[in-house]
Amino acid sequence: MEFGYFTLSDNHYENNARSANQFVSDILDEAIHAEHLGFHSAWIGEHHFNSLGVLSCPDLVLANLAARSKRIRLAPAVTVLPLHHPIRVAEQWATLDLLSGGRVEWAAGRGYDRREYQPFHVDFDDNQAIFEEGMEVVRRLWSADGQRISHHGKHYHFDDVRITPQPVQKPIPSYVASFSKPSVELAARLGCGVVVAPFAAAMTFGGLKQVAELYHTLCAKHGTKPGRLMCSYFTHFADSKGQEAAQRARQVRYYKECVIPAFPSDPANVPPSYRYFIEMVDRLHKVRPEDLTENSVLLGSAQQITDVLKKVEAAGFSEVILYFNVGLKPHQQVKDEMVRFSEQVAPAFRRKAA
Repeated sequence: MEFGYFTLSDNHYENNARSANQFVSDILDEAIHAEHLGFHSAWIGEHHFNSLGVLSCPDLVLANLAARSKRIRLAPAVTVLPLHHPIRVAEQWATLDLLSGGRVEWAAGRGYDRREYQPFHVDFDDNQAIFEEGMEVVRRLWSADGQRISHHGKHYHFDDVRITPQPVQKPIPSYVASFSKPSVELAARLGCGVVVAPFAAAMTFGGLKQVAELYHTLCAKHGTKPGRLMCSYFTHFADSKGQEAAQRARQVRYYKECVIPAFPSDPANVPPSYRYFIEMVDRLHKVRPEDLTENSVLLGSAQQITDVLKKVEAAGFSEVILYFNVGLKPHQQVKDEMVRFSEQVAPAFRRKAA
C-alpha cells in the first residue's frame, strides 16, 4: 500500500491569526517535504472564498511542486469539476502531465458547498448532471489522441475540438471522489478509481470493505476494469493522554468550525443528491472528542496507526492519503509527524525485495 500527502487547506477558524498566503506557502513546503521523505503522491484540495479552505488553484501549486521534484505523483483532491469548463480542465492537466513527465493523478468531484457555486453562476442543484457530463468530456478529450471531437450535451456544446499538448500518460489515471453510491457507480461506469473518506464510508456504506465490494460489483455490472481504491485519513500522533486529548480537540474543532458550515444541512435547501449530508451534519454537531474512532482518524502511537492501516490494506485499498495539517496544527509539527510516519509506519507496508 502507498501513502500520499493530502490537505484541504482548512483555515476557517475563529480567532485565527494564520493568513491564507502563509498557509499556502506552508502547504507547498510540506508537499516538497513529502517528496524528500518518499511519499508516493501529493493531493491538494480546491476551495474558494475561505468557505472551508484557502487554496483555490491546486493546479498551480502542483505545477510548482513538479518543477521542484522528480518522483512524487501530482493530484488535485479534488477538481470541483462543475465550476470549470471541461475543455479547460483537460488542457490544464494534460499540460501538467507533460511538464512533470507523466506524474499526474487526476481526481474530480462535485464539492458540497453552495457558496462556492454562486459567484461562478453554476447551478448547485443540478451539479450531479453537470459533473457527470463534464467527466465524460474530459476523458474523451484525453483519449482522442489528437483527433478532433464534437460534443452536444445538455450542459456543454462544441465542435471539432482537440487539446494540445497531449498528456504523456494514456490515459491519465482518474478518480471520482465518492460520498454516495451514485458517485461510486459513476466511477465504475467510466472505469475510474475511487477516493473515499472513511467516516463517510462508515456512515453511507458501513465501512471501507463494503465500498470495495460495491465498487467491484458495479465494475462487473458495467463491464469495466476496476481502478485503484484510495481513501483519506486525518492523521495525528499521540504518545500520552495529554497529547491525545489535544489532538482529539483539534479534530473536533475542524468539524465544528470548518466542515459543518460548509456541508449542506438545511432540508429545505438541499438537492436530492445531497440528502445524505443531513445525517452527516447532524452527527458532526453531536461529535465529542471521545467519539473519534478509526472510522475517521488515525490517532495514537505509530503501532496503533499501523494496526488501523493494516485493516485498510486488507479491505483492498491501494493508497491512503494522509491529512496531517488539519485543525491549525503548527507547520513544524506537521513536518515532524510526516517524518515520524515515514520512519515508523510506512516501512511496515513496503514490498519485500525479490
